[in-house]
Amino acid sequence: MNKIQKFFSVVFFIAIFVLLIYLIQNYGIEPLRNKIESMGIWAPFGIFILRGVSIILPALPSSAYSLLAGSLLGFEKGYMTIIFSDIVFCQAAFFIARNYGRVPVRNLVGPKAMQKIESFNQNQLEENFFLMTGLLMTGLFDFLSYAIGIGGTRWKIFTPALLISLLISDSILVAVGAGVSQGAGLFLGIALLGMFALATISGLAKSKMPK
Repeated sequence: MNKIQKFFSVVFFIAIFVLLIYLIQNYGIEPLRNKIESMGIWAPFGIFILRGVSIILPALPSSAYSLLAGSLLGFEKGYMTIIFSDIVFCQAAFFIARNYGRVPVRNLVGPKAMQKIESFNQNQLEENFFLMTGLLMTGLFDFLSYAIGIGGTRWKIFTPALLISLLISDSILVAVGAGVSQGAGLFLGIALLGMFALATISGLAKSKMPK
């Protein structure tokens, strides 16, 4: 099961990469963005689904979709797409773990990812809201959504921590994608400040994790 998952994740990532290179070479970034805009709601919906799959199956790269959303959709639309996807699918991961336990989670993510989830679960995150929020700001929020659900954390505690973390962390990579594609120094400046703040918060959170 794990080997098949890895194979499809590699194939999936290569296919996305090749498609992006082909589109940029044939259309250029500005014509490509115009083409994306002409697709209406289908372009954000496609990124919404791809990002969601990468959360439910954490072996797939999720950060790439934040950059993609920023570069193709612009900051505002890209940010809203990524935020909405993360809220929906992190909640889905949480409810799967909370209601059905370890077995279906292990079947979805594979044994290696399950070991990482279990390691977070041992830190009793439900007892420390700041620690939970800080760790959710890292790139491991998909694993943590499963771990927090398995740990029995209540929904009304998990949800505010998730919302706070996503509002901060999602803005950074989307801003980088928007800044690079639009040549906007303001977006890149915001992203750099956000990265510094995120690194500080994540460092403080990790330092408070029980050994």
